[in-house]
Order: sequence, then structure tokens, then C-alpha cells
Amino acid sequence: MVTSAALAACGINLGGGATTGGATNQPEGNAASESPKAANLDPTPACGSPEELTPAVTEGPYFTPNSPEKSSLLEQGMKGTKLTVVGYVVSTACKPVAHALLDFWQADADGQYDNKGFTLRGHQYTDDKGKFTLETIVPGLYPGRTRHIHVKVQAPNGPVLTSQLFFPNEAGNAKDGIYNKALLMDIKSNADGSQSGAYQFVVKV
Repeated sequence: MVTSAALAACGINLGGGATTGGATNQPEGNAASESPKAANLDPTPACGSPEELTPAVTEGPYFTPNSPEKSSLLEQGMKGTKLTVVGYVVSTACKPVAHALLDFWQADADGQYDNKGFTLRGHQYTDDKGKFTLETIVPGLYPGRTRHIHVKVQAPNGPVLTSQLFFPNEAGNAKDGIYNKALLMDIKSNADGSQSGAYQFVVKV
């Protein structure tokens, strides 16, 4: 499990700073430009060495290749609670991995996947400090599974890590055979009804 203390040691701060609002946030307009900064990260992570590799889990049946490059999966009129996930991709030596590929896909607020297009699907690359930011919504519950976000992570010329990110305090975690507590995001609720999350991936380079 990635605890708040561990994230703080890596320079990830999930502070507040949001405006007041309802319990859910329905993105409208240009979501990427309108969204508030959900977290402040130091330029580089500060963590120990060696780091344990992020666990791999099943891809599942709904991966679609060739997703568009975008860091925000939000679309106009999309329902659901807004979620901004920030973090790093680092090596086992705790070195930031620049230009690492992250390909995310997930269910919508109703627990449904878009298997014909690219709604709530997209890939991005870390910056030169290994940092990534994902703007999305909290996924709905897919039948038989706990709440989760799928991801593939790959350092330049490295092997592909296929994994999933999980949410804390979910009733379905204990019953989900794929769930792994090492893949728990640190999640905070904001005053405007949105959520902020953080996770650090450790990959082979």
C-alpha cells in the first residue's frame, strides 16, 4: 500500500485548495484547462534504494491499442466524480524515468467500458522528472470487480508492465481476487467534491 507518509517522502503532497461545491463534479467545457491543481510535487522523488517493482496483474478483456495521446480523459458532459492522479515513474534505483509511457483505460461512472471508441482511454508520457498527471473520473463498479483503473507502463525500450490501480476503503477490495494492496492509490477528497490521488510506479529499465 502506498501510504501518505510514503508519498510525502517521494515529494507528493495531496493538499486541499479546492473550492466548495457538490458531492460530485460533472466536467464541462475544456476540462484540462479549467481543472484546479490537485497536488504539488517536488521536482524529483526522494525515496530509498532499491525499490520494489510495481506488481503486474491481469490486463482484462477490454484493452484497446492505439489510444489517443492525452493526459485528460475528461469530456464535455461526462458524469462522475472528477479524479486527478499524480505521481512518478521511477526505476528500482529510485531514478526518475523520463518519457515513460503510461496507457490508462477504465469504466465510466456506470461501470461500462467504451469498446468501440476511446472514451476514458488515453496514453501519455512522463516528463524529464518522471512525473505524470492523469485527469479522469472515479470509475463505476464493473460487475464482479472492485473499483479500479487499468494501466500499462513502459520505460523507454523497457518491458511493459500491465497493472491496475485500486481505491482504498472499497468494500469490494477484500472479495476481488485481482486486488493487490501494493497497488492502492493514496486518495483524498477535495472541498469541491472532486478527489485527488497519487501513486508511484517502479519499473524495470
